[in-house]
Amino acid sequence: MLKWKDILAFALHGNPAPDRRVEKSADEWKKELNDAQFRVTRMHGTERPFTGEYCESFEPGIYACVCCGTELFDSSEKFESGTGWPSFTQPLKENAIKYIRDTGYGMIRIETLCNTCDAHLGHVFEDGPKPSGLRYCMNSVALKKIEK
Repeated sequence: MLKWKDILAFALHGNPAPDRRVEKSADEWKKELNDAQFRVTRMHGTERPFTGEYCESFEPGIYACVCCGTELFDSSEKFESGTGWPSFTQPLKENAIKYIRDTGYGMIRIETLCNTCDAHLGHVFEDGPKPSGLRYCMNSVALKKIEK
C-alpha cells in the first residue's frame, strides 16, 4: 500500500518504470481525443468540479487512462471526497502513476500523470481516508471505465 512518504519519494527522486510507453505527437493525440480530453490530459487542464461523468459513479469497474488504456484504478478504491472530482485511495499498481512536484498557482502539490503516456490525470493529496491517507483527485475526462 502506498503512503504519502512513498508519493513524495517518487516525486522528488524518480518514479518506478512503467510496464510500457506510449508516445505520440500533439497532432496524433488531437486526432484521437475530443477537445475536453485533449485540454485536460495533454494541456494539463482541469474539468469543473461536480461536472465529470465519474464524479458520483460507484459501480464496479476499472478506470483506465482515456489516452492509452492503461488500467489505473479499481472502483473498490473509489470514495466520496466531497470535492467534485472522482477520488481514489490507491492505484491498481505502484507503477501505473507518475508523480511530479507541481508548484503552479502559488501552491505545492503532487501532479499525477499516466506513467505510460504522460497524460495529466489530476493530483494526489495526503487528506484521504485511512489506512493509506491518500486522495487521488482525478479528472473524469482523463479516465474511461472498463466494466468488471
